[in-house]
Amino acid sequence: MTGYARSGEVNVAFQVIGEGPPDLVLVPGFVSHVEAAWKWPYLARFLRRLASFSRLIVFDKRGTGLSDPTKRSPNLEERVDDIRAVMDAAGADRAPLFGVSEGGALSIAFAAGYPERVTSLVLYGSYSRKVADRDYPWGVSPERLELFLERFDEAWATGAWWDIVYPDLTTDPASQEQWARYLRAGASPGMARDLMRTNGQIDVRGLLETIHVPVLIVHRTEDRWVDPGNGRYLAANIAGAKLVELPGADHRPWLENADAVLDEVERFVTGRVHQPRHAKTRTGTEALSRREREVVALAAQGESTQAIARHLYLSERTIETHLGNAYAKLGVGSRVELVRRAAELGI
Repeated sequence: MTGYARSGEVNVAFQVIGEGPPDLVLVPGFVSHVEAAWKWPYLARFLRRLASFSRLIVFDKRGTGLSDPTKRSPNLEERVDDIRAVMDAAGADRAPLFGVSEGGALSIAFAAGYPERVTSLVLYGSYSRKVADRDYPWGVSPERLELFLERFDEAWATGAWWDIVYPDLTTDPASQEQWARYLRAGASPGMARDLMRTNGQIDVRGLLETIHVPVLIVHRTEDRWVDPGNGRYLAANIAGAKLVELPGADHRPWLENADAVLDEVERFVTGRVHQPRHAKTRTGTEALSRREREVVALAAQGESTQAIARHLYLSERTIETHLGNAYAKLGVGSRVELVRRAAELGI
């Protein structure tokens, strides 16, 4: 059920899933939508797994998702106060924060401003400064940021998003379409463009030395949106921080090998990794329905979505839905990965 927290004059949408303890506050990346998230099988599975070992608190930052739109770009203090408002509304006095991408920088700022409210930090694919400068080469170059902003409408319509300035990268079409739908639900192009410009001003490097809680930094070694150097900088400048680098290139933690990320988070937050106690969806090949098995088998043989649809007398949209559900159950992030791991998965 979606609720609202009051932060100044803004209503911030949030949900609470699972029972805990502990509480776990997920501070999202660029844009989010707390209800549309459950319609994307990969993301829904990711959230369910987090909620299997915590009382998970998720929210949409102001100007995104179901939260109030903004008439001006919020400052860092306002964005940080949104986290405080959500924790108050959800009844979480103290909790670990799991910040994804931009959410990691906001989590750092929150821990600096409200140290009594934070027990630990998990920073995934995150950074302390968005834009590169002479003494911070790992950020996005100002030129690349401007190129992206110039082509923003195209990226938002297609789901190409950041990859639009990396034309040599390949993306699974079904995942790309789901990503595009999620982005459009999360914010309008104008709102998202304003948010990107606001993010370009993020620089929390001066706050790193004030962080005195346990910190886990997780970064994929080939992350194509946030250079791994950002994670290494965080680890080098936050006292006692633990850095875990995982293989992979997709910046979104719920795609590619999501379980590797989730295992690290669960181990750090709870001290152990176990089977989800509240999971509502089985995983693995045994969890596939008969139709999903048929679709996956054909996809693993290299058949296109169009060819599978003709073979099974189904619509292409239905095939994409079956593939999305199957990928989530199998823990794979794309058709390419499915083909590569078909024998391992028993397909």
